[in-house]
Amino acid sequence: MDVVRMGVIGVGGMGSNHCRQIAEGNIPGMVLGAVADIRDVRRQWAKENLPETVKVFETGEALLDSGEVDAILIATPHYFHPYFAIEAFKKGIHVLSEKPAGVYTKQVREMNEEADKHDLVFGLMFNQRTSPAYRKMREIVQGGEYGAIKRVNWIITDWYRTQAYYDSGDWRATWDGEGGGVLLNQCPHNLDLLQWICGMPESVRAFCHEGKWHNIEVEDDVTAYLEYPNGATGVFITSTGDAPGTNRFEIDLEKAKLVSENGQLMMFQMEENERDFCFTSKEGFAKPKGEWVTVETPGENTQHNGILAAFASAILNGTDLIAKGQEGINGLTLSNAMHLSAWLDRKVTLPLDEELFLEELNMRRKLSKKKATVSETTFDTTGTYGS
Repeated sequence: MDVVRMGVIGVGGMGSNHCRQIAEGNIPGMVLGAVADIRDVRRQWAKENLPETVKVFETGEALLDSGEVDAILIATPHYFHPYFAIEAFKKGIHVLSEKPAGVYTKQVREMNEEADKHDLVFGLMFNQRTSPAYRKMREIVQGGEYGAIKRVNWIITDWYRTQAYYDSGDWRATWDGEGGGVLLNQCPHNLDLLQWICGMPESVRAFCHEGKWHNIEVEDDVTAYLEYPNGATGVFITSTGDAPGTNRFEIDLEKAKLVSENGQLMMFQMEENERDFCFTSKEGFAKPKGEWVTVETPGENTQHNGILAAFASAILNGTDLIAKGQEGINGLTLSNAMHLSAWLDRKVTLPLDEELFLEELNMRRKLSKKKATVSETTFDTTGTYGS
């Protein structure tokens, strides 16, 4: 194989932008072979805006059976991510899925088990892993030079969305259509980075406010408290109702403090380990000495196109992916745990009780209401495609 023929299932906001990038030749080793969408208006968009050589199908199943593609990119509503991935694996087709991996971990675990049966490439669109700042934070934390994690704080409230955004699709912000709100739509990136950099906590206590800032039935404001195996603690705060919002990620280590904010990574480097200083200093009000430094974060922030290029190279050359598909269950476990904690009004320990979560989710799906007002709009996200 000299080039990967990619098929895109779902050509809404993100799917249509992926199509443009591939069709315009911006992804080395990849061409757009086919697209599929159940909505006529989106199939019409594809016929009018994509090259004539691109086949357009009414269903993802028809695309998978067409023989026109070597790989697929799944950009459908979340419940269908594992379904199409499993069907593709069974047909010998490589898979790249948009985030999240799915809605509930039991379904994603089944997807991962199917992926493990086949010698196929399976990746996830965790494009924020390409950020040099986050990659550097992972390197510093995982490297161990500055000691163990003591505290993690991430306030990520710059995911602002209007009511028009939520009214743009009948599936959006419903338990039955989307399976969740800010945790499942915007924050899969942040929850993936949180576990990728800091590891998984052992327990979660969360407060999820449903429809606090918008006329929706799912959560749009979340505060969660995390406890880690080594005794470290964390706080994760997110919302789609704050303007202008904040994105500040802090990690306290025994010998340093990392702060990522406004595109800059800063570190307070201590002269000695705080744990040693605490028990050896003779001064009651003394603090460990150190200095703030700007951390160099070399490398290109390739975002979505970087994920696509790495996926193509993995198929053609056997090189590494930026985010393996099987890793998607980790961040999803965090969002499932946060939801379950809020629903049960108590702390939830990991590993997650997957059957209990699914039972609680299905209860909410049965009560999910049809939207009275829907304006079928595909928002142009080209301006934020790289972020």
